[in-house]
Amino acid sequence: MTSEKFRRMALAIPNALESAHMNHPDFRVAGKVFASLGYPDDKHGMVKLTSEQQSTFLRKAPSIFAPCAGAWGKRGATSVRLALARVDLVHAALDAASKNVASIEKANQRRSRKR
Repeated sequence: MTSEKFRRMALAIPNALESAHMNHPDFRVAGKVFASLGYPDDKHGMVKLTSEQQSTFLRKAPSIFAPCAGAWGKRGATSVRLALARVDLVHAALDAASKNVASIEKANQRRSRKR
């Protein structure tokens, strides 16, 4: 998979927009990052999964997915090795990541309405 294919797949997520953070393209839903490109280098993408989801993807395809470095990776940030990536798995990971950040945003909105 190329970075351009990853970009097209991320932007195919409903309500997804491309932005940038720390000189890396990122993809957001409701203003929250769910994926990015170029970290740690241009051969990788990243999806923001839960720890449980990350474990599942690591078991399914350890040659494609790996935890990102440090605490970020321990919280579910998952590196995607683009050259080896399969469309079906990346699509599933992007879908899960976008739903994760959308559900967090909905919970935040509910909390702010209660105040």
